[in-house]
Amino acid sequence: MSKVIDQIDRRILRALQMDGSLSQRELAEQVGLSQNACWRRLKALNDSGVLQGSTARIDRAALDLDLVVFVMLRTRHHSADWLQKFRRHVLTIPEVVDFHRIGGDYDYQLKVVTQDMASYDRVYQRLIAGVELDSVTSYFAMEAIAEARPLPL
Repeated sequence: MSKVIDQIDRRILRALQMDGSLSQRELAEQVGLSQNACWRRLKALNDSGVLQGSTARIDRAALDLDLVVFVMLRTRHHSADWLQKFRRHVLTIPEVVDFHRIGGDYDYQLKVVTQDMASYDRVYQRLIAGVELDSVTSYFAMEAIAEARPLPL
């Protein structure tokens, strides 16, 4: 069942996207609600699946994760069995932080975050060892201009 999102819910979601560590009191003050009313809305947003957990944003450079690679994959296989095997395989690779099935010249796009070229090569070797792929093309990010931007609410 989908939840109807009103302007107050959108204010709550915008505030949480900017700072997920806000206390319930701080959030209620920011969006102009009582704490109880804010709690009820947060509960409804969680129960409906609009809010999905809470995570911390981490500075990649602080952990020496300086290499971001966009990996474009093409396959000749499009069966449900192959796709299930492929999904399971890719999801075992922790360096893959985003994974999309796409339209166009390629079938899948992965975002890989790792330390350096040698560690990316290990990811690449692991990726191609698990399933048959037609082509793998890697694009290396030189600068992150904008990452993990809030959704436009």
